[in-house]
Amino acid sequence: MKNMTIELINRALDVKLPPSFAPSCGHLTDVITDSRKVSPGCLFAAIKGERSDGHDYIASAFSKGASVCIGERIPDGLSEDEKKRLVIVPDTVSALGSLSKAYRECFNIPVVAVTGSVGKTTTKELICSVLSRRYRVHKTAGNFNNDLGVPLTLFGLREEHEIAVVELGVSHFGDMDRIASKSLPDSAVFTNIGDAHLEFLEDREGVFREKGRVMAYLSGRGRVFACGDDAILARLCERSDAVLYGLGENCSLRAENIRLSGESGSAFDIVSEGKSFKAMTNAFGDHLILAALSAAAVGTFYGLSEEEIAAGIADYTPTGSRARLIKCGDVTVIDDCYNANPTSVSSSVSSLSKLEGRKICILGDMLELGKNEAELHRDMGLLCKKLNIDMVLTVGRLSENTAEAFGGSSFSSNEELIKKLPELLLPGDNVLVKASHSMRFEEITKAIEKMYEG
Repeated sequence: MKNMTIELINRALDVKLPPSFAPSCGHLTDVITDSRKVSPGCLFAAIKGERSDGHDYIASAFSKGASVCIGERIPDGLSEDEKKRLVIVPDTVSALGSLSKAYRECFNIPVVAVTGSVGKTTTKELICSVLSRRYRVHKTAGNFNNDLGVPLTLFGLREEHEIAVVELGVSHFGDMDRIASKSLPDSAVFTNIGDAHLEFLEDREGVFREKGRVMAYLSGRGRVFACGDDAILARLCERSDAVLYGLGENCSLRAENIRLSGESGSAFDIVSEGKSFKAMTNAFGDHLILAALSAAAVGTFYGLSEEEIAAGIADYTPTGSRARLIKCGDVTVIDDCYNANPTSVSSSVSSLSKLEGRKICILGDMLELGKNEAELHRDMGLLCKKLNIDMVLTVGRLSENTAEAFGGSSFSSNEELIKKLPELLLPGDNVLVKASHSMRFEEITKAIEKMYEG
C-alpha cells in the first residue's frame, strides 16, 4: 500500500503508535476486516456484525502477523505488546472512513463517482470497461458502496492505478456526505433518480437532494455526467460542468438509430457535437444503452478515442444476478434478482416486453418504499398489463397488489411457486425473475435451471 504508514494512522486517527510497530518495509501491506484474510504486515479492523464480532479475532490477527489492529474494546488474552498495537476508537467503521480519506489523499489520480437509484453497478462496470482500454483502473468490487464498502474500496488503491471508479450508494439522509467526503471525486455520474429507499428519503426530490450532495465534494477538475432523459437530472443542464447523456434532444451525447436484437443486445450510433460512431452491447436490456452512453461520455472526457470507447462497450458482460440471461432448455430466464425498486422493475419489464415468445414476470416484494408501497406494487401490475405481459406470478405480501392489478397469481412462498412452475412454463417462454434481494429469488432461478438439466 502506497504511504500507508504508522505516521498516516497517527495523523488520521489522532493516536500515537510508535514507529517501531511498522512492518519492515515501513508500509502496511493491506487493511483487512475478515480475520481469515489476515497476512503479515496488515492492519486488521475489528467490526461487530450481526453474526460475529471481529473483536473476538484480534488475538488471532496478531498471531498471523498483523502489525496494527483497530477496535472498540480490548479483548481478553492480549499480550502487553499487542495491547500497545491495538488502537481503541469509538467506532471502527467511522475510524476506517477517516483513515481511508487520508489514504485517498495520497493519490493524485482522477476518481469518478457513480451514483443513482438504479444501475449503479452496471454503469460502473461499463465505465471501467471503457476506461480500461487506456488506463490502469481501480474500481469498487461488487457493490461495496456504503460506509464500510467505500473505505475498503479506497484501501485497494495501489501506485500503479491511474484512475478509479467508485460506486456511492445511499439510503438515508447524511449517507452521501460520509462517503463522498472520503472518496473526494473529481467527476460524478448520475444514472437516474427513482423510487428507491423512499421509506427514508421520502420522495424523488429527497432522493435527488441526498444523491446530489456528491457534487459538493467534486474537485473542479472533472465533470458531472447525468442522464438527461430523467426529468429531475435534466435540471443539471444549468451547471457549466454538466454533460447530459441519453436519448432526448436535450442531451449533448445521444444514442440514435437503435437496433434491438432481443436477448443478444443492441446496436446504436453514439452522436455528440455533430459527429457519430457505431457501438453495440452484448447484453440484454434497454438500460444497457443508457449505461453505455454514460461510459462513452466519461471516456470522451478522459481522452479515449471513438474506437477505444466502442471496444470497451462491446467488452462488457453482466455480473451476478443483474439481467443475466440463462438458457434453460427452450426457456430463457432473465436472472435480475439482485435487487428491485419500481424504476428498475419498470425497465426490466419494458425490456422483456420486446422479446419474441411468451413473456412471464416472476416478481417479488420491493422493499423500503415507504407509505405508498402498496400503490407502487399495484402500478407494476398495471404496467405489465399495459405492456402485454402474458403471465405474472408473485411472492410476498406487498406483491399481492401486483398480482391483483394484473390478474395474475400470488404465492405465499418461493417454495409454493417453485412447485407450480413445471405446469406453468412452456417451451419458448421468456421469464423475468426480479425482487428485492432479501426475497431470495435466486432460489427460483436455480429451481428453473434444475428443471431443465440434462
